[in-house]
Amino acid sequence: MADEKPLTKVKDLTPDAKQTNVLVKVVNIGERRTIDSKFGGSRQLAEATVGDETGTILLSLWESQIDQVQPGEVVLIDNGYVSLVRGHMRLNVGKYGSFQKSEQDIPEVNSSVDVSAQEFERPQRYERRSFGYGGRDFGGGGGGGGRGGGGRRDDDRGGDRRDRGRRRF
Repeated sequence: MADEKPLTKVKDLTPDAKQTNVLVKVVNIGERRTIDSKFGGSRQLAEATVGDETGTILLSLWESQIDQVQPGEVVLIDNGYVSLVRGHMRLNVGKYGSFQKSEQDIPEVNSSVDVSAQEFERPQRYERRSFGYGGRDFGGGGGGGGRGGGGRRDDDRGGDRRDRGRRRF
């Protein structure tokens, strides 16, 4: 069954890889950590270094997945995806994916190519810079002039708010 699916090599994984099938060997499994979920409660996470003959990547293992793999085992990740954690790639199994131990062996893992070490620019929508320029220009130009002009006329009347309201509409 697994043979029919095209397998992606670790070095060919990209930050937006989805529905990807990867055959990897578990190099080691990091410390188990407790992560507070944004939905309340907490979950156990361990990051495993996994790889093939083209390179290694960090694999996020959640809860029961952590105990399902041991260093040295070869696993087939079916329908996995890649996410960026602080700009670095992580391989994830996800709720629509699965992984199982494989009889195939990967004799040599290329640990000199760590695709998780490479830093990627975050996707456009998270970039703070794209919001900065517009906001600053509006605040400086429009706001300053309005304040100066409005102040003089309203001071002698004392009807500051009322007039400003009338002018706005």
